[in-house]
Amino acid sequence: MGWNTVARPPQQHRGLCLFWAVMGAGEGTNLPLTAPKWLFLSPERKRFYQNVSISQGEGGFEINLDHRKLKTPQAKLFTVPSEALAIAVATEWDSQKDTIKFYTMHLTTLCNTALDNPTQRSKMQLIRAAVKFLETDTVCYRVEEPPALAELQKNEWDPIVAWAEERYNVAIGSSTSILGPNIPASTKDTFISHLASYNMWALQGIEYIITQLKSLILSMGVIDRHITVEKAVLLSRLEEEYQIQRWGNVEWAHDYDLCELRARAAAGTLFVHLCSESSTVKHKLLQD
Repeated sequence: MGWNTVARPPQQHRGLCLFWAVMGAGEGTNLPLTAPKWLFLSPERKRFYQNVSISQGEGGFEINLDHRKLKTPQAKLFTVPSEALAIAVATEWDSQKDTIKFYTMHLTTLCNTALDNPTQRSKMQLIRAAVKFLETDTVCYRVEEPPALAELQKNEWDPIVAWAEERYNVAIGSSTSILGPNIPASTKDTFISHLASYNMWALQGIEYIITQLKSLILSMGVIDRHITVEKAVLLSRLEEEYQIQRWGNVEWAHDYDLCELRARAAAGTLFVHLCSESSTVKHKLLQD
């Protein structure tokens, strides 16, 4: 069965799906050398390794689970561009207890996406997708009713929009229209030019943060260290937090969503910094 064939795993192979996705086909797996897409769908699996280590290879830094090399879902050698990122990924694997919870391993997921590029997008396609979020940016959409929420949005969102306008020398604005603000072409061009300074790996991380926060502006604020991840998440959930204050919290559900969003946004931010080739970012990291 070819890799591009959509299929569900045979019953006898379902327990091996995650293992094969992690380690790749080969000796000891009893699985074919071509990979159906279901092989990495299992969200959890019993931990099958004792030790996690990193090593430097020809293409970068590799992750070792005992004596096996980590592989991507497309069976490529899992190789990252920096030692710091390798250590962070290795820590994710080492922190798994008796059960591997793949859905908690955000850095590993981001690396897999960068290595496999499953949607086969170019650098410019990634950039344009990120900039397109400006048209529906969370902090640019405002309400008129209720007045208390409108005032809260003004007080909390206006400062971050003003920062972005000054930081990038652009016009953004906000709107209560369902169509959103009219973002000038020059503003989009400026962000396109700025994002082009990042490499493909970092751009994958930037897009990941944007999709979590539903905001290019908040994402750039976090990456530029103007605001913390916690603050960015709060601003992205402003209306939800307003409703919680008004109607009360659903015990455990809201807290879980908040913690998950913080974890994903934090992982994306760390990923961008560890992958960025920007000397300015590296200098800031060293200063901290």
